[in-house]
Amino acid sequence: QVQLAESGGGSVQPGGSLRLVCAASGFTISDYGMSWYRQAPGKEREWVAGISPRGDNINQPDSMKGRFYISRDNAKNTAYLQMTNLKPEDTAVYYCKGLAPGSASDGSDLEVWGQGTLVTVSS
Repeated sequence: QVQLAESGGGSVQPGGSLRLVCAASGFTISDYGMSWYRQAPGKEREWVAGISPRGDNINQPDSMKGRFYISRDNAKNTAYLQMTNLKPEDTAVYYCKGLAPGSASDGSDLEVWGQGTLVTVSS
């Protein structure tokens, strides 16, 4: 069964750090670009960062630069999101996604989402 499982969320005080883990099973992430998204209560899901299959290209919105760092370890079939200097407005459910464009048998994209992990930043 193809799955992504996020972990590492929890409650943290402002200024703290967390490292989220996205573990894949049932498929190999080395063929997939991996991304992190988040969704705060009452808001739309927003993109946090993305990393290419070999980890040689990282992209993220300017608003996420400087505090959120994406990485991957293909040997462990895992992606990570290091979050630093957390703020209350970072409170959200964080999701990871794997994307292999055009890799399905019909030429469509293969896309896998995790179930999310909750991060709460509060004093």
